Amino acid sequence: MSDDPTENDEATAELLAVYFAARHPRLEGALLELSPPEVVAGYVAVRETLSALGRTFPPETLGPHLRSRLVGTLSTRVPSRPALLVLDMLVDHLTPGAPLEVPRARLVVPALRARLEAARAAGTPVVYVVDEHGPDDADLAGWGAHNIAGTGGNDVWPELAPLRTDHVVKKPTYSGFVGSRLEDVLEELKVDSLLLTGCLTEIGIIATATDALQRGYTIEVPPDCQAGLAEPLEQSAMAALRLMAPFGPARKARLARFHDARAEG
Repeated sequence: MSDDPTENDEATAELLAVYFAARHPRLEGALLELSPPEVVAGYVAVRETLSALGRTFPPETLGPHLRSRLVGTLSTRVPSRPALLVLDMLVDHLTPGAPLEVPRARLVVPALRARLEAARAAGTPVVYVVDEHGPDDADLAGWGAHNIAGTGGNDVWPELAPLRTDHVVKKPTYSGFVGSRLEDVLEELKVDSLLLTGCLTEIGIIATATDALQRGYTIEVPPDCQAGLAEPLEQSAMAALRLMAPFGPARKARLARFHDARAEG
């Protein structure tokens, strides 16, 4: 018996129903990520078959109204300006045996170092977001002693140390935007897109990413530059982030503001 679902009429009908459902692509993608490989393969086969079928028909000419809308949208697009954020790649998280060690974070150091070098070479701003606490911080009651100022535990891991041209922002909690200067720094840099890297994916990265989306930034989390406590936690966090888009009004305002600033500059 074949493993190809498209060779079964009932399975093919179900795949067609999914394909033609009025479901947003973000939701569809999340559902497929949870599906068995054979179902994903069947869905892809259905999509490719329908695409090939569609190409057999002559193309239709765009109506004047739709054409003007498309041209207008393209003419107002603002080139994206990204910043690379490095979250909590700190001594207390990467040192073997430390109470809040994230062993998987050490595995992404080579890829993250390469990405830092590429960003600096391209003129992309680099911002380190560093968790830091005082010795009497109430947060230590829940998490234990970690990233305490003056102990060296809140220093960036030596292999990823910031350069003079980079920016360092201290934060007291999960999101890089809470209780910090991150928003001010990003405004000064006039960036509208964030590459989020570091750890922990299911805590600091997802909290920072959610706040960024609500402020109108687009976000990307490179899979080889993020680390969670365990792979399933990483995958769940990454899947959740792929579901979300920037908050529309905030995105529109941010692009308009930066468009005006860049035109003046």
